Amino acid sequence: MGKTGVNILHISDLHYGTRHWDGDNRVLLKKINSYPVDLVINTGDSTSDGLESEYQEAARFLKNITCENVISIIGNHDKRNMRSHEYFTKYIDHNEIILPLRPELTTKKNLYLQRDITKVDNYFTDLNYIKVVTINGTTVLVICIDSNILYEDEGFVEEEILKNISREINLIKYDKSMMLIHHSILTGDVTPLLNPLLLTAFVREHEIEAVFCGHTHLMDLRKSTDLYFDSSFTQYLIGSLSSSNRVGDDNNFLFLENWGTSEMQIHLIRILLKDGVMSFVEELI
Repeated sequence: MGKTGVNILHISDLHYGTRHWDGDNRVLLKKINSYPVDLVINTGDSTSDGLESEYQEAARFLKNITCENVISIIGNHDKRNMRSHEYFTKYIDHNEIILPLRPELTTKKNLYLQRDITKVDNYFTDLNYIKVVTINGTTVLVICIDSNILYEDEGFVEEEILKNISREINLIKYDKSMMLIHHSILTGDVTPLLNPLLLTAFVREHEIEAVFCGHTHLMDLRKSTDLYFDSSFTQYLIGSLSSSNRVGDDNNFLFLENWGTSEMQIHLIRILLKDGVMSFVEELI
């Protein structure tokens, strides 16, 4: 592993479209780009209803982030129409998709579309992939999990896909690892992940150190320790970067300074909007 840590900026739930707020994108981007980051991760819901126009708006915002490494995953709002997964790969993040080992055993709803009815080019709707980035001499494995069900808000991860992801991981050499998933695997909400134990076992199997997620629009940072298996990981769940359609939404993002070292510092940046003026309050956690 390298001598220095990795600086990570974590954003989520941009919700371009009907749920996007009236803040100033230029001010927000200026603040985001002021941090010396090596990796920006976006944990889903870049759009409100998965429309192509919303994807185009979100893409313009994300492309104005100056960090060289920006990795995005899909969220439940991004998967609200049958072409959503195609729009995501066209506008947000195009990667080699990992398929299930045995398609005939899959149980996830709407994992495959009926091609003769939908007429879409890609009838497989899940977007799971792996990225490897080398930063400051440290090779970071980024495991991107699609926990979203087409047309629905609750989450579910297909086990047959996880099996193939595991096979891919075992072929890669890396120093540090993290998982990006839209739904929390440790905390519940009104539209939760339906099979979280499958994911906690997956995290334990591959000794994944950090899990990053969004979905709830509420910030929650916690560490999970399994006493029986003597393993632990930290989950970083943050609020919405820019959605303000619900009372109680938490608008914020995280800057993890020197992640992967004992000198790591967690900066929580709260986004405030009053009388059309955007400001920020930073907390050191």
